[in-house]
Amino acid sequence: MAKNRDNKNKKGLLQQLRFRTTVLILTILIVGFGAVAFRLLYLTLIQGPQLQELAVDQQLVDTKLNAKRGTIYDTKGKILAQSASVWKVVLAPAYLKKDEQRRYVAENISKILDLDYKNVYEKTKQKSYYVIVKRKIESDEREAILKFAKKLEKKYPQLTSVITLFDDYRRYYPYNELASSVIGFTGSDDQGLEGVEYQYDKYLTGTPGRIITARNANQTDMPFQYKQNVDAKDGNNITLTIDETIQSIAEKYMKQGLIENNVKNRGVCIIMDVNTGGLLACVTANGYNLNEPYELSKEAKQKIAQQPTAKKRAEAESAALGAMWRNKAIADTYYPGSVFKMCTASMALNEGTVSDNSSFDCAGSVTIYDHTIHCHELGGHGTQNLFQVITNSCNPAFIAIGQSLGPKRFYKYYQAFGFSEKTGIDLPGESDDLFFNEDGTMSETDLAVASFGQNFSITPIQMVTACAAVCNGGKVVQPYVVKSITDTNGNVIQTNETKIKRQVISQSVSKQMSDYLERNTTKGGKNNGYIAGYRVGGKTGTSEKLTVTDGSEDYIASFCGFAPADKPQVACLVFFDTPKGANYYGSLVSAPVFVNIMSEVLPYLEIQAEYSSEEKQYVDTVAGSYVGLSVDKAKSQAKADGFKTTVKGSGDKVISQIPAAASKVPTGGNIVLYTDKASKSDKVTVPSLVGYSVSTVNSIASAYGLNVSISGATTNANDVSTSQSIAEGKKVDAGTVITVEFGGSTVVHD
Repeated sequence: MAKNRDNKNKKGLLQQLRFRTTVLILTILIVGFGAVAFRLLYLTLIQGPQLQELAVDQQLVDTKLNAKRGTIYDTKGKILAQSASVWKVVLAPAYLKKDEQRRYVAENISKILDLDYKNVYEKTKQKSYYVIVKRKIESDEREAILKFAKKLEKKYPQLTSVITLFDDYRRYYPYNELASSVIGFTGSDDQGLEGVEYQYDKYLTGTPGRIITARNANQTDMPFQYKQNVDAKDGNNITLTIDETIQSIAEKYMKQGLIENNVKNRGVCIIMDVNTGGLLACVTANGYNLNEPYELSKEAKQKIAQQPTAKKRAEAESAALGAMWRNKAIADTYYPGSVFKMCTASMALNEGTVSDNSSFDCAGSVTIYDHTIHCHELGGHGTQNLFQVITNSCNPAFIAIGQSLGPKRFYKYYQAFGFSEKTGIDLPGESDDLFFNEDGTMSETDLAVASFGQNFSITPIQMVTACAAVCNGGKVVQPYVVKSITDTNGNVIQTNETKIKRQVISQSVSKQMSDYLERNTTKGGKNNGYIAGYRVGGKTGTSEKLTVTDGSEDYIASFCGFAPADKPQVACLVFFDTPKGANYYGSLVSAPVFVNIMSEVLPYLEIQAEYSSEEKQYVDTVAGSYVGLSVDKAKSQAKADGFKTTVKGSGDKVISQIPAAASKVPTGGNIVLYTDKASKSDKVTVPSLVGYSVSTVNSIASAYGLNVSISGATTNANDVSTSQSIAEGKKVDAGTVITVEFGGSTVVHD
């Protein structure tokens, strides 16, 4: 009995143990499956989107394909900036199974592309089908790579897709330095860094394409057949208001002006359409090569090398590059000086505080509180009317004009002309003006010096915009450089049209000021902007700077004018910062450069010259071709063309002539006809033609058998010659044309 009871007890214990074990296992299974289910729900519902993205990233490689950057054109359609085709070299090293193959590929590619062999060899070891070896290779390197790829396939037939070339682009500027401060340049990633390239980067950039390549389970890129291409969308094209021809003319004479006047801090020339605000030219001289924007001048490199530490050298290099890239036309401020007087006079005329009949007395100076301000004419100008005040550029008289307005009205017009705000030109880096006080308040002394353009700073673009308003009927226009934006199919995306901000002076006052400023140039000759055959208005300026260079005071020499004065089309500001040559006056530094520029620009714009009877005697005409004609026929033909003739030699026919056919010769000039070789050896010694009147210069030249082309002459009897294009004492052929410059007999003060 006891034994059976023990057996029953054991059996019961075993059953209980099995039951507990079953319950425990079931509990573990339920808890385990519950945890797994919860985890699955968590991963699916909560982390699902994130895990999907990670999975795609592990399974796909997304390679960017650069878009072609848009082209920049001048207003006539000439290409100023474009993206030329280059190529990107890509390897698929996963195909390379043997080390000898890797070394063979690395050795040849490193030689062709001038790369380090070890670096290329390391790239051939990667288990990938897309490894970039070099970007932006040119056509000669491309041809060499293609040739090697064929050689590789011939040597190893199984290696048919190891090397691939992808299209890429390099920014190229056909005119190098032309309009560099306007156009700007791009960086290594084709992003705009300066100028229009920066300002309109989002339009020019385009949309990059993609190559999406699959990866296998070993995280190795799949071959190129397992890929998808998304084509890049090219950037939009931009057409500027800048005219390449006008820009080139302006840059040529600005460079010449820098050299002749030993200018230390560059110069600016802005040519604006006064009716639209579009800039036809915008020069910061000297510019920089847009194709090598980080290449500094020798002088700048020498200054950098003199710095004592690497840090100082790096800082100096950064400063030098910033200065080189800086667009002085919009980023620099300066005292405008007497050029601003056209605005002061316009303010007073518009307010009626002065008139054509107003009288002004100048005793040589005026005292405002304890400040005595002198006139450049120390003895004074005496009594003057308004026109005489402008042509004399009389500071005491302009102080009186400023006082007639008072500080509040002066500042009201200062704002209305646009000096108190940025012009809003579509270029980066425009500066604000610097007035006496931010609220426009002025002391009597402030008002006195402001009336003739001193002690407040504006930008050159503000000044030429104000000049446009003075002459265009009184309208302040918005300046701009981009005319239109078009897509690759030629569809217009955006245009910049004329924007008139406000009417600052009346049309009648504008017409009156244009007449004053035209008469001012005519009276002052070339030193005041006079151009024979054209009605030009303008004003010179010489303003003091706060700096001192080489122990002498620094100045800014400027001239701002417009043409034609009776129906203005273009305004032009010429500005030289710190001239250290023989002169620093705007009349002697900037006005002649203005004349040279506009003498070419106005005919290019098809503005017809209309010469007075006095001017016609100075006009050059084109010589005909008389070579090969008999002497009698040549003389007859030359006479019909308006020339005198001198025959040299004893031959019957003309074998050569001086000046040559198509040369510019003064009206009534002398053509020398040579009839044999012996006569061609005759030479003439050039006499001095400087310091004489027009009639005397013509008489001297005629006596020597030479021709004279008159430049800068007016009907003013006091005008004297200031220079000649061929030096005194030089031996030249008879009939040679010598250009003689004329200017006023006295300095035209600014």
